[in-house]
Amino acid sequence: MEVPMEGEPIQIHSYKHNGHIHRVWDETTVLKGSRNLVIGGNDRTIVTESDGRTWVTREPAICYFHAQLWFNVIGMIREDGIYYYCNLSSPFIFDGEALKYIDYDLDIKVFPDMTFNLLDEDEYERHRKEMKYPEVIDQILKTHVDKLMRWIRQRKGPFAADFIDIWYERYLTYRR
Repeated sequence: MEVPMEGEPIQIHSYKHNGHIHRVWDETTVLKGSRNLVIGGNDRTIVTESDGRTWVTREPAICYFHAQLWFNVIGMIREDGIYYYCNLSSPFIFDGEALKYIDYDLDIKVFPDMTFNLLDEDEYERHRKEMKYPEVIDQILKTHVDKLMRWIRQRKGPFAADFIDIWYERYLTYRR
């Protein structure tokens, strides 16, 4: 697997289990790139949905992807604090074209006070049946939902107190 270079812009491609494209983020600046970890930053980037609709993100965000974890985390910097959107997903790959992962429907939204909600359980169940997620994937995802909740409660990884601020400062150096 190739490794994205710090400072370079990359696309992020999200797929569904059936191989269909789900969503594309047009440009994210790589802040840290290794075989196991990619941290990126973006602000007002164009997002294209599977049906061709586009929209633009509203605020700066720091993205956290790990090659051994079945989730990724987006920390969105808003006036009233940092909100996190966590996608249960396959570990990422980077193929030189884009950072890619499979979105498995379940999401956790985390608020600035670190309370959180598990979202889209009904969508997950529907897609699990429609796309025939293997039992092993179902078990891995349930395990990683628990792991992600522990990380949130323990303020671990991207949820650590200064994580988003430190990486956002790095992102701003590339924007100048």
